Amino acid sequence: MRRQEAEGYLETKRLADQLRRSYDGEAWHGPAVRELLDGVTADRAAAKPIAGAHSIWELVLHVEAWERESLLVVGGKTFEILAGESDWPPVRETSAEEWRATLERLESTTRNLVAAIRAMDDAKLNESAGGREFNFHFLLHGVVQHNLYHAGQIALLKKMA
Repeated sequence: MRRQEAEGYLETKRLADQLRRSYDGEAWHGPAVRELLDGVTADRAAAKPIAGAHSIWELVLHVEAWERESLLVVGGKTFEILAGESDWPPVRETSAEEWRATLERLESTTRNLVAAIRAMDDAKLNESAGGREFNFHFLLHGVVQHNLYHAGQIALLKKMA
């Protein structure tokens, strides 16, 4: 038995792997978020081919916002339901440099959240997530599901742009 498995880290390793796969790839469903964003330019990311729908850029900012909130909650912060610009941060500048910075923030936040989940003991998964009525297990599975939901939207927008 590996050391982490013996110390009670088996489920957190699985969750961390699922989050990593939702972002990096080797996901069962198909292309992961990073794979879908590969080759997307700033202009394409900012495009809104469907009236009233979010752009790829807005989706990326939204995914990163929820991953960041979850990372902070894993670190001990009280959970907040994001709303307004916290939930859907606006795209303020559409330069290539800002798009690269947006992608770098998403990658950094994802990697930090994966590392934080890997470091958690499985017992913490049953604890209240940031003082809420749900536990970390529910929260972290939700983050993976959230990423995959928006990955599907990104895939469709990428085909349309």
